[in-house]
Formats: sequence, C-alpha cells, structure tokens
Amino acid sequence: MKRTLQVHLGDESRRVGTLHYDQNGAGEHGAFAYDEAWLAAKERFALDPTLPLVAGAQFHRKMTTGSVFHAALADTEPDGWGRRVILRDHAKRRQSARRAAQATESVRLNAVDFLLAVDDGSRVGALRFRDEDGVLQRAAEPGRRTAPPLLELGHLLAASRAVEYETETAADLAYLRGRGTSLGGLRPKCTVVDDDGWLAIGKFPSVQDERAVTKGEVLAMTLAKKAGLAVAATRLVDSDGIPVALVRRFDRTPDGKRLMYVSAATLLGVESAGPEEHYYTEIVDAVRMHGAAVRDDLEELWRRMAFGILITNVDDHLRNHGFLHAEAGLWRLAPAFDLNPFPDRARELKTWVSAETGPEATVEALMSVRAYFQIPAKRAKEILAEVERAVAGWRKVARALGMTNRDLDDFADAFEHPQRGVARRVAAKAGPG
Repeated sequence: MKRTLQVHLGDESRRVGTLHYDQNGAGEHGAFAYDEAWLAAKERFALDPTLPLVAGAQFHRKMTTGSVFHAALADTEPDGWGRRVILRDHAKRRQSARRAAQATESVRLNAVDFLLAVDDGSRVGALRFRDEDGVLQRAAEPGRRTAPPLLELGHLLAASRAVEYETETAADLAYLRGRGTSLGGLRPKCTVVDDDGWLAIGKFPSVQDERAVTKGEVLAMTLAKKAGLAVAATRLVDSDGIPVALVRRFDRTPDGKRLMYVSAATLLGVESAGPEEHYYTEIVDAVRMHGAAVRDDLEELWRRMAFGILITNVDDHLRNHGFLHAEAGLWRLAPAFDLNPFPDRARELKTWVSAETGPEATVEALMSVRAYFQIPAKRAKEILAEVERAVAGWRKVARALGMTNRDLDDFADAFEHPQRGVARRVAAKAGPG
C-alpha cells in the first residue's frame, strides 16, 4: 500500500511539502519532502529539527515504540484515548460489514489511517493533510459539526463512558469519531467549542478513578496561574453532576487561527516513547538553540519545575511540554497544560532535572541547575517563594472549586510534604547562595 499526502500549514492552507507512506506487509515507512516553493519562501522554517530545509525526500526511521512519521507530523496524531476510539469504531464497522456479508477478513489499521482519523478542524497545531483527491483529512462529514458546542458535553461524556465500559454503540463511536487529541494520553476527553467560541478540550472523569482527578487538574492549573506560570485557561464545568475539566486550546488565536505547535520531544529531536531518560537541561539546550525569547522561557521553565516538585506533578514527560512557532524558525514555550497532583506516586520526575540529579523531585535538585538556567540566586529564591506561597493556599483554592473534605484528604500528600519546608527555608536564606 502506498499513499501520497500533501502537507499544508495554517488556515490559508499553504503547502509546505509531501508525505509519502509505504506499507509492505508489517513494515511501514514514511518520508517527507519539502515543497520547492516553501524552500524558496521568505517565511519558510523547518517543521522540526530532524527535518532540515533541504530538497528531496527525507526518510524517518521508526523506533520500536515510536511513529512512522517525523516528529512534527506525529505530534498531530491522535493520543491514546483517540486511538482507542478509532480502534473500537473500526472494529464495530467491520462487525457490521461481516453481518451484511460485505467483508470476510479483518483489515488492520495502519499508521496513516490513525494520522488521518483526526478531524481537520480540531487537529493539534497548524499542520493539515490533503489526500490524493485534494480533500482535507479528516474532512467534516455531511451534517456533522467538527467540534460540538459545550451544551452537548453530557452527550460526549455519556458516549465516552460507554467506551470505557465497553458498551458503546455505533452511534456513540460515530459521535466521538475524529475528535481525539494529541495532548493528553489515555484519559477520556473530547474536543468541544466553549461558550466564547474557543476550541477547548473537555476532560472527563474515568470510571477507574479513585479520586476526583478532573478537580485535581483544575486545582493544579489554578494554583499554577497564582504561582506566576503561563498556563492554558482551565475551569471546571458541571455536566449533570459530573465535574469536567475544560481546557482552552492554546494552539488557536482568539479569532480561531491555527498556530504551529510541536512537543518538547520534537524540538529536542528525540523519540518521546524511547527507553532513554531525558532532562530539563536538554530542554534548556533546545531553547538556547531554537528559542525566540531565551531568558524569559528559561525562567518560565525553571518556575514550572519548582511548581511541579511542590505539587508532586510527576507525569512531566516530554509530550507534556510544548512549543509554539514564533517566527523565522524560532519557538516559544507553550502555556503549561496537563498539570496534575499525584498523591499516590513516588516523588520521581519523568523528565529528570539533570543527568546528575536523577529522577528525584527535590528543591536541592532544582537549585543545583539554577545557573544552567541563567537565573541569579536572588531571583531563584524570589521565584521559589512565589511558587511556595501559591501552593500553600491549595486548600482554600480547592474549597472554592467545590472540592469536598474527602477530596482534600485524597490530594493532601501531593501538596503537604517535606519539600515544601525545604522550599521555604531556601527561599528565606540570606546571602547570595
């Protein structure tokens, strides 16, 4: 099987290149070639560091657990939840076809099937794909909105819950189809349009949750803003008594224009699913090389590390950090997202502070890289104090969000731990050190 897709950028659908896909048995291969007009354009930029601005096909070698496609393209693929919906929808369609004697054998979905299964209107970032007939993928189906309005949240929640219980109907899957995102992982979610007309992600409680996870995420995002972080706008909405976290998409402008987005893994040029460890100091190196506002973004990143350590956000892998294209191939740190307190996990970071510190989520590790982030000691203490003060008010903020005493007990260990005291002592310490 071979496919040739045109890759476009932004709402004006500017063609930037061609994606070639080849499947031979179980083997899959992808290659990308920039369009000659894009290479000659004044506004050209490399889609990711592994795709330099050169003529001709550039092949991507798939790692064991990675994507067939180059990282910037793979960033637009559906996440784990989206893939789950796609697979269930495919299986349901095959069952219907067999019952109608229209098919006798299973057809396995391939990498390009998943890539093109995301609705064009809600695909993360600014990249878009046209098929061999010039049709944008995935094009909206007749009579179907690309992203439903917020008032349909209850329908989305019910359909998602049916998928978790494995009781979904074909209608449930048709309703969810194409609306998976690449910013989130395995938890149930869906793209919606909020009351202000912004594209947003509705994140639902899972039937397997043992605590109020959606409330915890909104709590963390609210505290992050109080701590001075740049964060995606997030709020709790009620859907028939079920708390849903509504996260506004930051890869769209106020008038709905698309912004080019890549994950931190992509900017680092690494396979995010690879077995090797990665470090915040590597993100520092990438910011120095590709950043449009190096000093500001390094301080923001250091502040995020401090916040993550103090709320026990230990799911901080490289796909949970991202960048937005600014200009001329330079990037800015995207607003923080997917911040979650984990009271039941070991205090070990997915992205290590540095190779020397290991995975430990400690203030000592944080302070050990202050100079690498180009942050003076006095400023580092100011930031640490600001973050600790914000986290110290977590109970008050939680109650304002409607969290119960049981919710507070469930999350307490994530916020109340010895590192908070260490942070206060370090921030209050006199002298330049």
